[in-house]
Amino acid sequence: MKGASREEKLEHIIEQEKSLGEIQDVDVLLERILTEARAIVHADAGSIYVVDGPNLKIKYAQNDTRLKELSPGEKLPYTFFSFPINEKSISGYVAYSGEPLNIPDAYEIPEDKPFKFNKTTDKTTDYRTKSIYTIPLKTPAGKILGILQIINAQDDDGQVVSFDSDAELFINHFAQSAIKALENAYLTSNMVRRMLKMAEFRDPKETYPHVERVSSFALEIYDRWAFNHNVPMTESHKFRDTLKIAAKFHDVGKVGVSDVILKKKFPRFTDEERSIMQGHTCIGANLFEPPESFLDEMCRDIALFHHERWDGGETAYPGALDYRNFVIGEPLSPARHLCGEEIPLSARIVAVVDVFDALSHKRCYKEAWKIDDAFAEIQSDSGKHFDPEVVLAFMQVRDRISAIQLAFPDEE
Repeated sequence: MKGASREEKLEHIIEQEKSLGEIQDVDVLLERILTEARAIVHADAGSIYVVDGPNLKIKYAQNDTRLKELSPGEKLPYTFFSFPINEKSISGYVAYSGEPLNIPDAYEIPEDKPFKFNKTTDKTTDYRTKSIYTIPLKTPAGKILGILQIINAQDDDGQVVSFDSDAELFINHFAQSAIKALENAYLTSNMVRRMLKMAEFRDPKETYPHVERVSSFALEIYDRWAFNHNVPMTESHKFRDTLKIAAKFHDVGKVGVSDVILKKKFPRFTDEERSIMQGHTCIGANLFEPPESFLDEMCRDIALFHHERWDGGETAYPGALDYRNFVIGEPLSPARHLCGEEIPLSARIVAVVDVFDALSHKRCYKEAWKIDDAFAEIQSDSGKHFDPEVVLAFMQVRDRISAIQLAFPDEE
């Protein structure tokens, strides 16, 4: 929004308010809120946090100055940490008080203020945080959905300036629409979590950390894949939002598989049992039949096809069948294996991350692999089990995958 008039900024805010309401995934929405809020006042950096019990947990951090130092397509390191909601930190103070805070210079905070600015990150990254505007994303009922912090507003010449009254007005107006969008996204998120909890009751491997890792891995791979393929922004925004949710339902069909088979220890299945187990793909697909949205379609495709092999090998699940005729408890009917780009992109991405997560975490029938060995295994199966271009994107975001792995450990 650099150089835009007051009226143009207001028009842009109204346009963005409409697009926020179309985003279904909470994490994707939080990231977009931060991006758009920064754009409104031409802020160089910022962070967005959510409430996690008595703490604030960071979800996203952005910094254009640091991003310019990276190669095209790269992202800043994946960040995860939390800190108490109290008066000692700037964001903690805003969450504690429920009121916005405008700081002209982070290094010149008066001594009588209870909060301080931590310069550690600035020193580590050789950055200078100056102006900060922090606002609570608070519902009319007083519930804090998040904390939005934008840093270093810039004038038309790129010089860092304070957040003036116009900036406060714009951000506060934008925040009201962001809050409404977040409330709706949290309703969707809660419904998704309830559905996935049913799958976890049936199959202990389908834990919340597992599905969160799988969906977060999938998003990182898609972002890099989309960059590699020059996917238009409007298209990538819609796909990534849907993928983030749909990836969580990859094995939801296991709710319809008998415990006798689902929880059988190794040595595992007879041929008939294996075929019945493979039927969880059809059960999952049928949960989204008939599809009424792009999300339904992607959930169906991922559930049905994420076990397919790129080379169409016999170890794949037979994909060219009519899942609507599947009978629970019966073996799958013989069918042709899908291969290559017959397999939807969303399923090809989830194929990689589901296997990677299974390899790198302990299961009842095996110990966790070392993460380097899990990466090597995925790469060795490029062009065989997995789409080579998806594997390429996966390896290009290896550092972020490793960080996400640490951010969502299995529950003890």
